[in-house]
Amino acid sequence: MKTDRAASTAHPKWFGLALQALVILSRKSEIYPSAAIADCLKSEATQLRKVLAKLAAAQLIETKEGRDGGYRLKRAPESLTLAEVYLALKVGEPLCSGMLDTVCTKDSSMLMQSAFVDIANEIEEKTIDTLQQHTIAQLAERTWTYRP
Repeated sequence: MKTDRAASTAHPKWFGLALQALVILSRKSEIYPSAAIADCLKSEATQLRKVLAKLAAAQLIETKEGRDGGYRLKRAPESLTLAEVYLALKVGEPLCSGMLDTVCTKDSSMLMQSAFVDIANEIEEKTIDTLQQHTIAQLAERTWTYRP
């Protein structure tokens, strides 16, 4: 059983890139170009722009096009939770949902599949609950050492 998340084109690394980019943006009040963010993260700018586009579509960051373009947080980092970032990216199916691929197709497996779906959903809910308890500001406070 596949969820809407499976249809996402998001790469599993996007969540980590997004969090790091948001930490960088949390320390800047001005528009900051994607190339500069990518350089800080030692990441490919094209991939990072795909991540940032998802965050912009979710209204977590704002964009400015053109020569002086770039990105900026739309809200204070204290109000931006990691759960919002996770959900904006639609990171994909929870890792545990791979259990569903192990269930055989016999009629007797329907109970096992149902149990696995319930467990996968519970794990995803707990993941989101945990991420809801953390903000970009808290992550920045714990990790930020680079001061350009």
